[in-house]
Amino acid sequence: MSVSLARAHGAPCPTVVLDGRTFPESEPELLRALADLRADLSVQGAGDVLKNAIVRPSRHPLFDLDYRFVQSLPQSNDSFDLRGSCGHSILAAVEAAARTGMIQPLVPGCRVRVNVLNNGDNVVCETEETSDGGTRFTAHFLCSPPLRLPELLMTGEPVTHVPFEGRTVPVSLVSMGNPYAFVDASHLGVSGPDALFADDPRLFNAMTRLRVAVCESQGWDTFGAFPKIAALLPQEGGGLFVRAVSVPSWHPTVALTGAICLGAAAGIEGTVPWSLADRAAQEPDALLPVRTPGGCVRVAARSTLGDDGERRLAWVSVAEKQVDYRGLLPRLRSTSAAAGPAAGSRPSVLATSDHASEETSWVPLTA
Repeated sequence: MSVSLARAHGAPCPTVVLDGRTFPESEPELLRALADLRADLSVQGAGDVLKNAIVRPSRHPLFDLDYRFVQSLPQSNDSFDLRGSCGHSILAAVEAAARTGMIQPLVPGCRVRVNVLNNGDNVVCETEETSDGGTRFTAHFLCSPPLRLPELLMTGEPVTHVPFEGRTVPVSLVSMGNPYAFVDASHLGVSGPDALFADDPRLFNAMTRLRVAVCESQGWDTFGAFPKIAALLPQEGGGLFVRAVSVPSWHPTVALTGAICLGAAAGIEGTVPWSLADRAAQEPDALLPVRTPGGCVRVAARSTLGDDGERRLAWVSVAEKQVDYRGLLPRLRSTSAAAGPAAGSRPSVLATSDHASEETSWVPLTA
């Protein structure tokens, strides 16, 4: 079984990229194999790698890769969240697929079309620049057909008032790339960007509790990573300061899907991002500057005007995303298997699968 590591700059950890042609597809076997993988990673000192991307040449004629994301949760080796996606891991998966021969090598200008099985997203990863150690991409999240902007609102409203510790907090619940809860950081006692970006456990705990309150107010499962939560403050000139929670700590920047969702949300009148970014005073498709603790990104969203005069989201893009390829991992037995065939133990799926990856002829990528 092919197991690679790649890391997008700004991601909280590398992504394990698995060849889906030799990986179980049924959920029970999939989770068992991932639990074995986590045990193997722990043996290799990589137990903090919590992102898994399962890829294979796409079965769909319009795509190059089928991609499935699984978030490992810190509670235990067999704790996972199969909902949602991860933009940084999509880019890592494309990088690994090219390096291992699943698709043709990446060259500047080529585009890899990814079918996200988790949520139906269509993502085009456009190569900007390549080197021996990695690739710089622009990620385009496409809406085909273009979506009415209100359709992205998870409650049908730009702002939802969430009961939270004896008061109500206005939150925008938006789903594009991944579901997010966006909150004005001032409602959590944050006075400015320095306080927002400080390593403040009180703010982290408040955001974590607010995420749970959002789920409870909507009758959603509080377990897992979704919806994610991000706190915002306005930048002078129409940008946003953003602090986001990842698994199991602060996100060092903001998730790629978080930037995509933020760019979409800023185009919906009345949402928290729209209000804080002062979009009423700007062109509908103006670039959105986003500053995070780890740097800046610019998000481009493009909309079309329907026959009914209503704007529809066509695509959202984030440029200059660098991915470093870490290489193939050696195959080790899981901890239980390495200790010997004790009674009742089961061998590692990774250790016992010796099938070589099937050969796949390259499909030309859209240039």
